[in-house]
Amino acid sequence: MSGKNEMISRREAFSLLGLAVAIGFAVPSTVLTASDAEAQAQTTAPAPSGPQTGTERRQARRTHRTERRQARRTHRAERRHERRAGRHERREKRRGGGETTPKQ
Repeated sequence: MSGKNEMISRREAFSLLGLAVAIGFAVPSTVLTASDAEAQAQTTAPAPSGPQTGTERRQARRTHRTERRQARRTHRAERRHERRAGRHERREKRRGGGETTPKQ
């Protein structure tokens, strides 16, 4: 090392920090916490009945979203139909119930 006291610049500090973070992500946590204890046999749980692959999970979510959207649309259409029917009935009632009155 040279005789002068060198200071580290901000750029170098951030560079070292980024390198440390990258190494932290690259090295799996199992390597960092390895012990000499023997691994215990894990009991295998029955496989879930749902989709297994990422593509199947995405498709299931997409199907679920599509079903929910369709249900919302159906519900909106039913409410709209009821609103229009009620409006029509009120209009008919206001105009005399649809009955023709004899002209005098």
